[in-house]
Amino acid sequence: MPYTPDLDRLLTPGGRWTDEHGSYVMEVHPVGPVVLPSGRVIGCDPLVCPESEPFTVAVPPGSYPARVWVAAVLREDGAEVDRRVAALELVIREARTVGWEMAVAGDQDMAALDADDYFGYGVDSGTGTLADPAAMAVLETWDHDRVEDVFIAGLPADGPVPGLVIAEPDGADGANVVTVSSGWGDGCYGTWIGRDADGGVTSFVTDFMVVPDPR
Repeated sequence: MPYTPDLDRLLTPGGRWTDEHGSYVMEVHPVGPVVLPSGRVIGCDPLVCPESEPFTVAVPPGSYPARVWVAAVLREDGAEVDRRVAALELVIREARTVGWEMAVAGDQDMAALDADDYFGYGVDSGTGTLADPAAMAVLETWDHDRVEDVFIAGLPADGPVPGLVIAEPDGADGANVVTVSSGWGDGCYGTWIGRDADGGVTSFVTDFMVVPDPR
């Protein structure tokens, strides 16, 4: 069956993983909110592919909190040596998630996937977001200098969330863009949709594949 990460374990404050490189301890940092005037969601590298298609699952238009799940990387002596964004979560409703489904966009067909495959978006600038198409449409019109001024020159020198930038493009119907660093850097990252016992959407979660996969 297609790949699905252990998101219930990943989205647990204080969760710990260990491999030959050290330990990873999970922290959660509220950010946002993310404004979705259309109720549609795009997962993409906004600096390179703002023209990406939205996921087929939409939610009511509104303003939704976001959480960034950061893995603190520790040595054997407990000293922190690195920090990486493990996941970006857009919270639609505060209800218990009982199941996860892969988010798909456009004509992506789950039946076309082989075992352990997944659909994801490509990252070439080390940056990821979950945002409304209205915000991405404005970013498509920006030239390189403006993108660099907002999302590269605007990066904080340090802080608990690597790569966190919040931008509010003019002309985007109130939609904003919350960006974070994408795990270890460039790659292809999948997004999953959580649902509650009644089938309602609880969240969209992009897994940046930082912590070891136990399988």
